[in-house]
Amino acid sequence: MQPGQDEEMTDVAALPARLRHVYWIGGGSGGGKSTIARRLADRNGWRLYATDDVMGEHARRTTPQEAPFLHRFMAMDMDERWVNRSPETMLDTFHWYRGEGFGLIVEDLLRLPQEPCVVVEGFRLLPHLVKPLLAAPEHAVWLLPTPEFRQAAFRSRAAPEEGFVGKTSDPAKAARNLAERDQMFTSRLRTETRRLQLPAVQVEITMTEDDLAERVTTLFLDGRQGLDGRGRQGPDRQQGRKAQGHA
Repeated sequence: MQPGQDEEMTDVAALPARLRHVYWIGGGSGGGKSTIARRLADRNGWRLYATDDVMGEHARRTTPQEAPFLHRFMAMDMDERWVNRSPETMLDTFHWYRGEGFGLIVEDLLRLPQEPCVVVEGFRLLPHLVKPLLAAPEHAVWLLPTPEFRQAAFRSRAAPEEGFVGKTSDPAKAARNLAERDQMFTSRLRTETRRLQLPAVQVEITMTEDDLAERVTTLFLDGRQGLDGRGRQGPDRQQGRKAQGHA
């Protein structure tokens, strides 16, 4: 064992205890992560940490050696990113889907005070990276939208010619590529959460925002009670139904 390696292993082993006040909401695009996290933070007085908001900062904090896929992506023009490559290639080479920069999320969370609780959300929360950090499995959930739910969610957002795909030479094709890539990513998350036995909720077109918020709230409450038996700082106890893992 190299000098300092034992100390580093001890630090990693201590992370679940140091992050026991953190609740994680990952999942596919258009699944309601931001909405549900914001509702939980507002209702319970928690701190909200949105991983989308720090992507630019995290990109600046990396080097090409630390995050090679990220820096290759940054060097591409918009057509290279979203039009000229297949959705499969876009999926396999997308830096955040490969976990690049995830350690910076952990660094940020460790700098925050342990009170109040923190709810962290975003697609960058990959199950195999989050699981070793969990004090209880119920401290994390992945929201997995069906294709129908995703389509409805994005129809209510910007048109294809708006947003970053509007900066390509073919916004419609870029939007199709992006949708297919994101659907494959959601399928990958479904497989991984099942394999790792982590909680996930399939977000159906018939599910309301209140339904989804209740499912996530109840899951997190169960995890909090399992840790300390009191539910201190846990979600609103009025959301009292038993939560299920995979639906």
